[in-house]
Amino acid sequence: MPRARDRARAHETRRELIGLLIAGVSCAVVLTVSLASEEPLSPLGLKVSGILVAALVTGGLAMAFATSVAAIAKSRAKAGQIAGEASELRQRLTLAEAMMKAEPQVLVYWQKGDGLRVAVHSLDTVAGLPADPGELLRFGTWLDRASAETLKTSLDLLFAEGRAFNSFLRTHAGDHVEADGRAAGARAILRLRDVAGARSDLVRILEMHRQLSADIATSRGLVEALPMPAWIRGADKRLTWVNQAYAAAVEARDAVEVIAGQIELLDPRQRLAVGSEIASGGAFRRREPLNIAGQRKTHDVIAVPVNGTIAAVAIDVDDLESAQGELDRQMTATDRTLDRVTTAVAVFDRAQALTFYNEAYRRLWELDPGWLDRQPSDGDILDRLREQGKLPAVADYRRWKESLIGIYKRGEEHSDWWQLPGGRMLRVNAVPRPDGGVTYLYDDATERLALESAYKTLIHVQRETLDSLGEGVAVFSTDGRLQLSNSAFRRIWQLAGPWLDREPHVADVIARMADLHGDATVWHRLQHAVTSITDERDGFDGQMVRADHTVIDYAAMPLPDGGTLLTFADVTASKRYERALIERNEALVAADKVKSRFISSVSYELRTPLNTIIGFSQLLENPLIGPLNDKQREYLADISASSQTLLAIIDDILDLATIDAGVLELKLERVRISDVIDTAIGVLHERASRARLTLDIALADDVDTLVADPERMRQIVFNLLSNAVGFSNPGDTIRISCWREVATAQAPAAVVLEIADEGIGIPEESLERVFDRFVSEARGSRHRGAGLGLPIVRSLVELHQGTLELASKPGAGTTVTVRLPESGPVMESAADEPAEALASPAAARIGA
Repeated sequence: MPRARDRARAHETRRELIGLLIAGVSCAVVLTVSLASEEPLSPLGLKVSGILVAALVTGGLAMAFATSVAAIAKSRAKAGQIAGEASELRQRLTLAEAMMKAEPQVLVYWQKGDGLRVAVHSLDTVAGLPADPGELLRFGTWLDRASAETLKTSLDLLFAEGRAFNSFLRTHAGDHVEADGRAAGARAILRLRDVAGARSDLVRILEMHRQLSADIATSRGLVEALPMPAWIRGADKRLTWVNQAYAAAVEARDAVEVIAGQIELLDPRQRLAVGSEIASGGAFRRREPLNIAGQRKTHDVIAVPVNGTIAAVAIDVDDLESAQGELDRQMTATDRTLDRVTTAVAVFDRAQALTFYNEAYRRLWELDPGWLDRQPSDGDILDRLREQGKLPAVADYRRWKESLIGIYKRGEEHSDWWQLPGGRMLRVNAVPRPDGGVTYLYDDATERLALESAYKTLIHVQRETLDSLGEGVAVFSTDGRLQLSNSAFRRIWQLAGPWLDREPHVADVIARMADLHGDATVWHRLQHAVTSITDERDGFDGQMVRADHTVIDYAAMPLPDGGTLLTFADVTASKRYERALIERNEALVAADKVKSRFISSVSYELRTPLNTIIGFSQLLENPLIGPLNDKQREYLADISASSQTLLAIIDDILDLATIDAGVLELKLERVRISDVIDTAIGVLHERASRARLTLDIALADDVDTLVADPERMRQIVFNLLSNAVGFSNPGDTIRISCWREVATAQAPAAVVLEIADEGIGIPEESLERVFDRFVSEARGSRHRGAGLGLPIVRSLVELHQGTLELASKPGAGTTVTVRLPESGPVMESAADEPAEALASPAAARIGA
């Protein structure tokens, strides 16, 4: 710069001197021209004006010369001064250039009208920084996009407003450079320097800060856009930030209202659980029910500690939980279903590991469930089955195994028959799965094959059997044609065998059969049963008498395959026997009625004198009649006891006659069961004491009353206890049990009374006759009666619409079980009335 200024000053001095000389010469020329054109000559031959002009010119030239000489001298002196200054300036310039080049940097200056120019470029330590000045000024080619935009914005503000800046820029190569922009008068300077030392650490910090800021902004925007509630709780446990989904969940206008009002999504218990988990140093993750916009849904609540704060989110899993529950139910139902099927099922995954097996599979191969639960491979199972001798015998087991397991790669369904040791036959189906696994289905066809063989044999036997039947059989298919007939059918209807073998239609068959029986109604009904198409097909039967007086029983039965079976039986002989038997039975019934009337009449006739005998015996016992000796009292006691026994027999006979006549009326009311048992025991107590018998009574707590005839109930219990006492051995125990059976769909609630003894029991051949009237067997005991106790008990129990069961073994005792409806018998005339109405005396009648 100093040298340039010196050269400019010398050039200016020379221009001044040349200008003076040119001015002087110009004046001389002008004067000469003017003298030559106008002025006259002087006496000396010269013009006066010319002389004056010449003198002036000469003086001017002299002056100009002198001035030039002085100017030249002055210029030389000044030039020496300028040369000194130039030398000093050159030194300073050299020093400035050395200082600028001493530090690696790039200096770019800008001047209005000149644009950007690179003054110094000594920076070669920044990766990605161009060495060419032209490339250097195209900032977008070596700076990343963000840095290039930052530099452009900063330069525009520097050039327009003189606003200084300092920033760190990133090259495409990933290195950094410091850019410093300053204004200097009308110029601007941009300096680029390498980032090193503390500035390098600062650049990394700033870069990290910028990245973290971008990540935070991105994360915050992402969380804000999430459709699930998210929130941040500060160290003071207060909400500091929530997203829009949180505000919508708590039905707030926006996040500002939530923060201001501290509107909580979790209830206090849930917040306490979150705080406790976070305080223990772990993250909180639990499935909780939350109220979201007025609806209670299941959410996965996740909370994690972050630098003294708690970040949480609630993920809606209501649909997922429902779907998972439905999937679990479906899988459970499928597993249960597969466990109940008879086909063995085993499922292997793509790694050939066992993932499922049903109970039929375990039973088929008799493998240890614990070992199967460890998910052995397909090959391991085959090897174990081979070791146990349960696989079919093959010549090359290795090749056979590779061929079987090769289905995992082939992906084709495989089916095979395995004949196992012991004669079992398995149908094996291997079905590839979409996930690369295989499902094995093992169908044990041993029984089915045996059944097929047995079925074929049975069909053959049935055909032979049908031909040997005396009953005519004809089977017609769904199209009405004859499929099967036996020889009895041909014989009964006098039909030719070859013609029937051609499978004629039912109409043609009936047309030939009608020649022997002309009732068109019967034939129309049979033909309609064969050819009609209805949703409900019911069988029917009947009887016809042919013109030759042959009686034929016929029947039509629908078959499961849609066909129809017609049967014809010649019952002419059996009909005759039937008539004879009916007549004989009618005679027996009449005789039985005569017997019953006779017994009833005799019982009534005997009752009057017997009452007289009982009355007189009781009168004789009265001390007012007179004293009796011991023998008389003994005879009188025997008369009284025998009379009471005879009276009881007569009462039993009358009760049976009344029941048979259907006129016995039950007087129903609420009966306390304990009272009935106590009454019966009170009557038999002395008799049981003499026999040294123990009465064990067990009444259930829920047994109290039932609707029944109290007198008949006492009669039932008395007769059963009397039999038990009579047929027990001395020292035995008689157990009286009573409990209540709850109502079921098949039966109403009932009261069960059970009387069991340890007596001599009843032989099996006598069990069928114990309920017959007037059948009594002492069987070695002292008890001997008329044989009416059990028949009366059964009749009274059935009259109460109950049931009686008797179980006995010789030497093991007898057990009698009576079940009576708790609400009483249902009256035929009031079947629709409530059972409680039977407890009223007004509703205490029922027909036998």
